[in-house]
Formats: sequence, C-alpha cells, structure tokens
Amino acid sequence: MKRAFFPSESCKDTHFNSVIPQSWLQVERGKLSKFSAQSPSSVESFIKVPEPQILPFFKPVDYVEVLAQIHEELESCPPHERSNLYLLQFQVFKGLGEVKLMRRSLRSAWLKSSTVHEKLVFGAWLKYEKQGEELISDLLSSCGKCVKEFGMMDIASELPSDEKSKSLKDRKANEKHVPRNVSFRIGNETIQCDRQKMARLSAPFCAMLTGCFAESHYEDIDFSENNISAAAMRAISDFSQTGCLDEVHPDILLEILIFANKFCCEKLKDACDRELACLVSSRQDAVQLMEYALEENSLVLAASCLQVFLHDLPDSLNDNRMVDYLTHANRQHKIIMAGSAAFSLYCFLGEVAMTVDPTSDITSLLLEQLLDSTENHRQRLVAYHRLGCVRLLRKEYDEAERLFEAAYNEGHIYSVVGLARLANIRGKKSWSFEKLSSVISSCTPRGWMFQERSLYAEGDDSWQDLEKATELDPTLNFPYMYRAASLMRKENVQSALAEINRILGFRLALECLELRFCFYLALEDYQSAICDVQAILTLSPDYRMFEGRVAASQLRTLVREHVPNWTTADCWLQLYDRWSSVDDIGSLSVIYQMLESDAAKGVLYFRQSLLLLRLSCPEAAMRSLQLARQHASSEHERLVYEGWILYDTGHCDEGLRKAEESIALKRSFEAFFLKAYALADSSPDPSCSSAVVSLLQDALKCPSDRLRKGQALNNLGSVYVDSGKLDLAADCYINALKIRHTRAHQGLARVHFLRNDKAAAYEEMTKLIEKARNNASAYEKRSEYCEREETKADLEMVTFLDPLRVYPYRYRAAVLMDNHNEKEAIAELTRAIAFKADLHLLHLRAAFHEHIGDVLGALRDCRAALSVDPNHQEMLELHSRVNSQEP
Repeated sequence: MKRAFFPSESCKDTHFNSVIPQSWLQVERGKLSKFSAQSPSSVESFIKVPEPQILPFFKPVDYVEVLAQIHEELESCPPHERSNLYLLQFQVFKGLGEVKLMRRSLRSAWLKSSTVHEKLVFGAWLKYEKQGEELISDLLSSCGKCVKEFGMMDIASELPSDEKSKSLKDRKANEKHVPRNVSFRIGNETIQCDRQKMARLSAPFCAMLTGCFAESHYEDIDFSENNISAAAMRAISDFSQTGCLDEVHPDILLEILIFANKFCCEKLKDACDRELACLVSSRQDAVQLMEYALEENSLVLAASCLQVFLHDLPDSLNDNRMVDYLTHANRQHKIIMAGSAAFSLYCFLGEVAMTVDPTSDITSLLLEQLLDSTENHRQRLVAYHRLGCVRLLRKEYDEAERLFEAAYNEGHIYSVVGLARLANIRGKKSWSFEKLSSVISSCTPRGWMFQERSLYAEGDDSWQDLEKATELDPTLNFPYMYRAASLMRKENVQSALAEINRILGFRLALECLELRFCFYLALEDYQSAICDVQAILTLSPDYRMFEGRVAASQLRTLVREHVPNWTTADCWLQLYDRWSSVDDIGSLSVIYQMLESDAAKGVLYFRQSLLLLRLSCPEAAMRSLQLARQHASSEHERLVYEGWILYDTGHCDEGLRKAEESIALKRSFEAFFLKAYALADSSPDPSCSSAVVSLLQDALKCPSDRLRKGQALNNLGSVYVDSGKLDLAADCYINALKIRHTRAHQGLARVHFLRNDKAAAYEEMTKLIEKARNNASAYEKRSEYCEREETKADLEMVTFLDPLRVYPYRYRAAVLMDNHNEKEAIAELTRAIAFKADLHLLHLRAAFHEHIGDVLGALRDCRAALSVDPNHQEMLELHSRVNSQEP
C-alpha cells in the first residue's frame, strides 16, 4: 500500500539518497552508517517530508453550513431528489474522514432511492464498501439471521413494462376476402402465422398486414432479406399467439430483440429484453450482452449487465470491453444503462478506479464521464476538483489548472491548493503565496490554508504558518512531520521526537510512524525502530516505505539483524510491561514478534484486536479478529472469536448466543467474559447486573493470564460500583492493581470519590498519569476530582495530548457561558467543530445560539447535528423548538 495517495511532484523527482534505502538492501550485520557520520545533505534527504497530498474530496470551508443546507433540502425536496442529496452528504463526510457517517449516508441514499438504477448503484456501492465483511453475513446466517441486503436485484421484476408496449386493437383488412393466416417465407422454410395476431405486434406490422400496403393482399410474404432466421420467426409467431417467449435459445432471443426493435414491436421487445436479462449471471454474460442492450435500447438487459459488473468491482475494471462501454458512453447510452443515476454511477466508478490507480487512463476517462453527467453546480465542483487531482498526477498541467480553476469558480475554495501547486511547479512561488494569503483574508481561515501557504513561505514565516495550521486543525499530519524533521536536521533529537510523538499520541498515522522509524534509524536506536516498523506492519501488512520504494517487511527483516532475539518468555514479559504501562504501540510490536513463534496464534491475534480497537483502528481490529478465528486451536475458542466479531459489528444478541455455545462445549475465561460483556450491553435492566457479576466470577475461576484477569477484575469492579457495592468494588480494583492492571487506578479513584474522599481520588488518578504512557484520558478523568483552576489545567493538558477529545471544549465553553462570556463560549466550541463533526459539540453550540437569541445559528447547528445523528432525541426536540421560532 502506498503511503501517500497523491504524492507531491517535488518528492517524486527528488534524487533519493544513496545510503537510504539502497544500502539497506545490501547491508551486512553491524555495518550501518551512523547518523553522525552522514553529511548534512544525506541526513536531509533521509528524513525528507513530502508535501501534503491534495485530497480529491469535497472540502467546503464551512461544512456545518453545507450539512445544514442539505438537511433543510431533505426536509422539503421531492422524493426523487433525496438520493442525490444523501450522496452529497456522503461527499462532505468523506472530506472530513468520517467513515461511519459516510457509510450511513450511502445507506440512506440506497434506502431513499426512487428508481431501480439508483437502488442498483447504491446497493453495489455499499457492497463494495463492505468488502471483507462476508464472514459476518455467514456468521449471522449460522445464527438463523438472514442478511441479503445488498445482493443482486431481480431487475426485470423491478422495472415496469413500458406503457407503449400495449397490444394494438384488431383492425379490419382493406379487402373483404383476405385469408385469416399469412405465411412468412425465409429461405426454403415457411412459417404460418395468424394475420390479426401478427398485426397486433406493432403499427408497422398492422399497416403491412391489414393496411394499404401490397402485403395485405398476400398470403405468402418473403422475409428472407430481413436478417431473421426461420427459428426466430417461429418463436415470434408463437409469441403473437401466447404472449410468451418460452424456452427460446439465447441466440434466437438476440435475433428477436433486433427484429422487434426494427419493426417497433414494443411488447415483443420488452418480453425479449426481460428474458435476456434473466440470463445475465456472470461478468462474461454481461460483457457479451451489453453491446446488444445499448444498440437496441434494452433498458432491463442493460441494467442487469451493469449490476453484474458493479457487483464484481474492483476486479471487473480489468475487463476492457465493459470498461470501454462505460468510458465511451454517449448520453443516450448512459440513460439506457443508468437512467437518471448516471452521476451516482460514475461517482462510484471513479472512486473505485482512483483507489486502484489514480493515474490510469481508465480513471481519467471515468471522471470525464462523471463531469459530463453533472446536473448542478455542487456536482460540477466535485467532478472538476476530482478530475483536476488526477490530471495533476498525470502531469497534464494545463488541463489540471483549467479544472481546478473551474472548481474554484464554482465555489470549491479548497481547489486553490491545486492552483497553488501548479503555479509553484511553474516557478511562480510568490503567486502561490499571494493567492493563499488572499483566500485566508477573504473567508473563515482553516488549518489547511495555512498549511498550504507554509510551502511557499520562507524561514520563520513558514514555521509560523504551520503553528497556525496546527492551532486551527490539530489533525493535520504535515505540520508535525515538518517541524519534527526540521528539528532532527538541527540535531535537536529530543524535541524532534517529542513533536512526532505528539501526533502519534492521539492519531496512529502510518506516515508519522514511518518518519519516527527513520529518526530511530538515524539514531541507531534499532529496538525502537523495529517497534515502529512492526506496528506499521500490524496496521498495514503490505505497506511500502520511502515513497513506495521498499516494502516495510523487508526493512523490518534488515533492522532485526541489529536487535537481540527474545525468547517466548522474554516476549511475554515485554508484553506484560508494555500493557501495564498503557504503551499500546509497544504492545502491538511485541505481539507482532510473538506471532512468528509457535505460540497460540488465535490468542495473540485476539489481543492484537483489543489493542487496535483501543487505538481507534476498527478495520485493522476486525482483520485481526478474523485471523484469531482462523487460527483458533479449538471449536470453543473459535466460537468466542465469532461472538466478538458479531458483537463488534452491532449484533449483540448473536454474539451472546456464540458465547453460550462456547460455554456449552467448555467453560473458559474468554467465553464467560464475552457473555458478561454482551449481556451487560444487551439488557438495560439493572437487575441483570447480578448475572453479569456471576459470569465475571465464573470467568475469574477459569485459567487465564494476568492481563485478561486484570481486565475482568476491573469490569467486575465497575458493576459493583454501579450497584452501590463500593467495598466489593474497591477489593476488585486493588486486586487488579496487584497484578499490574494499571487502568484499575481509575476505578479506584471513582470509589474514593463516591466515598466523598476527593483528595484520594485525585491522588489515585495521579498514579495512573505517572504510569501510563498514553494518559490523555487519565488527565480528563482527574479533572473531575479537583478545583476549578486545577481542572482547567488538566483539561488544557488533555487538549494538548489529544485534541480530538471533546469534553474539554464543552467544559471550557460551559464555564465561559456561566460567566456570561457568550461569544467566547461559542468560539471555544467553534474551534473544535472546525475539525471534528461531533454531535455533542454541535448540540451545545445550538443551545448557546438559542440562548442568545440567534435562531438561525441554532437552526443551522441543529440541522448539521441531525446529519450526524438523525435519531438523536434531544437534538430532534431542540430542532423542533428552534424551528418554530424561525422568522
């Protein structure tokens, strides 16, 4: 996997240092050149940070305003417009990196589809997004729960017959003594037909057989020159009698389709269209039949072929003929294939193609079709910007500039990034700086604006812009990486590591881990280097480093030559130490190393999944959980992992059932723990707490290691606290701490607090802060146990360590509001909302706006919040109340 989706031009053409990585590929043990021995230019090349990628997404300056507009339109628009609005909402969430919200918007687009083509496209898109989740469907089926949401549709039954295909009424022939039957001669064969029934097939047949044409007098008509076989004509005659095409060979059906289209036999054509559509079961069928569908304007057949192609993505992009139909379709062909869903179709295809290869001809052609399918300015700005990104990658600079300019003029301010890069490539660095300065001064400043301007600034101005970028949007990786690399070049090692650790403390970005890996190599700290590369490989097994030049796995092999080998016992001790100190990256690395041994891999992959969930990497966690299931050493162990897979994907009851099946086979710690966890989540009834306690006690009686037993004791303590049994809770937490389950300090602090010993609670959380490597959550919890000034200091530390945690912003805003500093309170929330689409932040800001009488501001935030969670009851009530006040 490439690290940068859109690598910068400057990096692609930079001469790569001869020491790294080439020398790594030839290195002998103990002969790595030292950081201190390398020339400054070598060091600079080694730790070079690429320019930030230009994201090919819709990135409005004020996403809250756009989400609010979309929600408002959804409230009043006709049904046929809803899917496109949800698709636009999807684009906004994609620009924000909100994966769950993106998928929910896609699902809404599918649910609100008003045409078969929309349902087909969005259903296939959802299936594509759920790649790798087939196991979940299989597990649900094993629990008796059928899941066929995004399977193949029966297009023929979904698309109604054309009204024009109704039969014509009988009409009298122009002569009194015309025989009832007529014969059609094809070569040496004659097909007897009922004249009136054949006449009903179409207006041309009616005119020919019963009208003023000479053929109306004939008993025998020569049809040899009409490109129809006798077998096909016989089937047409049967259809005129029965209205059905039963057991007709596909080749004959194709003949009939062409014939019916030629002679305007709408009912015959519709029947033939549907029969052929039912035969499309493979990609090969789809490729062969799509040509006929497009030439003969066969809507059902075309949609069926398209469906098979879409359900086989991304592999079907390798089929040149089908891709050719899609990339060279004219407007009429697009209507035949996709009806009114052409923009949605090419949006989907373009996204898949960009993931496969953003520089390919196929990607470029599909995005040209996307642009050609646009119907409004929002769609145009999305298409212009996306195609501009691809043109830039292909070094088609003039065309890229035209497209970015068009997107910018349509209102997509973010496209100025593309214009600035192009100007810089052409040697107009000052123009780029001035253009970004103009944008910053003319609209609400955003972090990406200062980040981009820093590329064209000099010296301290560049550094100041990056500081401002981080202040406005602390989730941007590039400023941290640039500052860290700059400090490292100046041999300010500790400051460099502190800077890159700052972002890795709350965001496990692969490119940041890679940069830190490079730092450790330069410092000859191979133990730390291998820790990072093993964490990288856990997250992305196929990751390639140094701008895609070297596989991370290859570098890991080489670095390992310079670190001591650990025995299995050493590994367990290391894991225990790192887990106890809440060093999640270090724990991931140890587990990666342990997986190479003969240890029980199922257990290790399971531990790996727990860490990845804690690090907010749900996709990698699910992959590890599936590997745990695959490597389970027994049936009862496999059932536990299946239960967790189901639980983690929202199927709590089915997860509970798997736990019970496992217990029936063998009483084990993990089975009881899963059942307790799932039961506590599935039943809101407080009376179930006694059952949860019993299950956790059963778990603790079963063999397990101290890492897991500490977690069970911690959970048991939480249940006791919720039940008011503080002494029992304290015993659990103290016992957990005895086996170094560090997080138990937090539970014990809660017990102290509930016993009205706030000082002891504060002290307990201080112990956790001192022990834990990742301690933002500990500072946040400790803030509850101290006075206001200390609380403020702790929450400032939380924001510094993890700016994505929303509670500190809400607390500070509430304090400001209590002190009647309304503008400052709203500004505090706005600061976080700018980079995090959080329901609670939007809800609180809406309430503040309502409080000061800003009805429009409150309404905007309500609508944006309901885009994040349409079913949030308090938000719905606030929206209803504010909506009634709208002037």
